[in-house]
Amino acid sequence: MDRYKKLASNTIILALGQFGSKLLVIIMMRFYTGTLGADGYGAVGVITNAGILLMAIVTLSVGESVIRFGLDSKYDKGQVFSIGFTTTITGLLVFIPFIPILGLVNFLADYRFLIYLYVFTGSIKSVCALFVRSTGNVRLFAIDGIFTTVVNVLLNILFLRGFGMGVLGYVLSVVLADLASIIFLFYFGRLSKYLRLFGIDKQLRRFMYRFSIPMIPTAVMWWITGVSSTFFITAMLGIDQAGVYKAAYTFPNIIALVSGIFSQAWNMSAITEKNSRTIAKFYSDVFGFYQSVIYVIAAAMLLMIRFLLNLMAVGADFEGVFRYSPFIIVAVVFSCFSTFMGSVYVASKKSVRSMLTAMSGAVINIVLNLLLIPILGINGAALSTLLSYILVFSVRVIDTRPLVFMDLKPFKMGANLTLLGLMAVIVMMVQDTNIYYISLSVMFVLIIALNYRAALTALRFLLKRKGSSR
Repeated sequence: MDRYKKLASNTIILALGQFGSKLLVIIMMRFYTGTLGADGYGAVGVITNAGILLMAIVTLSVGESVIRFGLDSKYDKGQVFSIGFTTTITGLLVFIPFIPILGLVNFLADYRFLIYLYVFTGSIKSVCALFVRSTGNVRLFAIDGIFTTVVNVLLNILFLRGFGMGVLGYVLSVVLADLASIIFLFYFGRLSKYLRLFGIDKQLRRFMYRFSIPMIPTAVMWWITGVSSTFFITAMLGIDQAGVYKAAYTFPNIIALVSGIFSQAWNMSAITEKNSRTIAKFYSDVFGFYQSVIYVIAAAMLLMIRFLLNLMAVGADFEGVFRYSPFIIVAVVFSCFSTFMGSVYVASKKSVRSMLTAMSGAVINIVLNLLLIPILGINGAALSTLLSYILVFSVRVIDTRPLVFMDLKPFKMGANLTLLGLMAVIVMMVQDTNIYYISLSVMFVLIIALNYRAALTALRFLLKRKGSSR
């Protein structure tokens, strides 16, 4: 039973460390949209999305192996970190001659060196942070999240408002914040004592590469499914519309943020508990609670999205942007579920199957973007993303059953998704303000009624465990 308590403890620590910092960035949205405008905000989205893709490729996705093997007591942690760090540095050096290739893509040409800086510091920070988490030092990992965000925001204000540096200032803020984070983690995490430049365990390196290299196409597939729509919109509708799409995605990302914090803690539990006899029940119990939390947050987001985006996205370019968010919100829900199912692959080291299931979503996403964006504009991209995540989740449900048989509670899932779908239609279609908020409030209350028991059960269990442990 302690595994539930450990999962809850890690989730709470990570939430305290990351939710406030990430929320601060979302609060800054008004500052970003007002300072950068739709074009600049769109350019920032293009740079960060390109950077995310390149990090996975350049580093061989070795960060995935660092967390997976670092959590496994069978392997020497110094060897795990050394392999991850040296692989990252080598990849970044090898990538230097290929920087000019980025200029072949029209809307990346002006930003290719900024993208490299973003990838350089982001890759090193990622492997350091993941290793710190793999050692079980989740508190330091969480504190680093707060520290990095505060530095980033302060530099944003200085470079954007103080020096008027626009897109350059935004990217330099991220780069310098990541650099500060690397120094912070090396000092307080004492990473230098783990780092070995010689005497690398070649067999462990082969094991780690065998796990991480299939994660490269997996990362590419997830990138295609999740963020490639920005590039399609830029190419087909213009970079200003990409800025509008990024704004529409901002608040739905709160759902992904909550899910991401939980997933970090959950993957640690899934890996360390992989050989438990009651692992299927553990997965089913956790997924039942996880579903409920995601449904309630998504419903709250749909209820408030009009007010939030009208408040935070300033300027004529962003008028009516909230009507592009409903498909994105439901898409993020299925993304969260797909990620949860993916933890089965991580725990069982089935990275190839993770890649193949992600590929199904990527292929359908490309096809649907090409078909739907010319017809539906920004909503075409959002709908493409939604359908892609639905497909990946469905495939993973079937594919993971032989590995871990989970009770997904299909009636509960069907009822909640139906209500979320109705809320999405209301946000996009209903013009009358009174009907809009009354109908959404009714749907929200129904979703609360469907899910409150799961939350109460989990809370009672945790309180009971706390009392018994005392």
